[in-house]
Amino acid sequence: MSNILKNAKEHFKNKLNGELHKVAVEEWKQDVYYKGTYSFATESKIMQLQQEGKVAEALVESILQKALTPEGKRMFTEFDKQTLMHDVDPAVLIKIASAINKATTEYRTVDEVAKN
Repeated sequence: MSNILKNAKEHFKNKLNGELHKVAVEEWKQDVYYKGTYSFATESKIMQLQQEGKVAEALVESILQKALTPEGKRMFTEFDKQTLMHDVDPAVLIKIASAINKATTEYRTVDEVAKN
């Protein structure tokens, strides 16, 4: 492996292992934690849903993939998708998704951020 790839991987690993951020969700009496960055593997499904015009589903998918417990474990599983889509206040989901997705906008363009 070349030095550039080693350096790139180390940089990304450091970002992934960095401090967790949190958004207070008073409505749930719970904080939701998230990282400051995610891999393209994580982002790809969300981006695909956005491109297909499935904005609400993309927001829920970002929460499914990125919302974490204080210990850094996923808060939700794929089995929670239908509950989040149909039985949870959309305003709260938008608040959470906005915080989570804002954290990962460091290298995005203004147009990409506007799509979120």
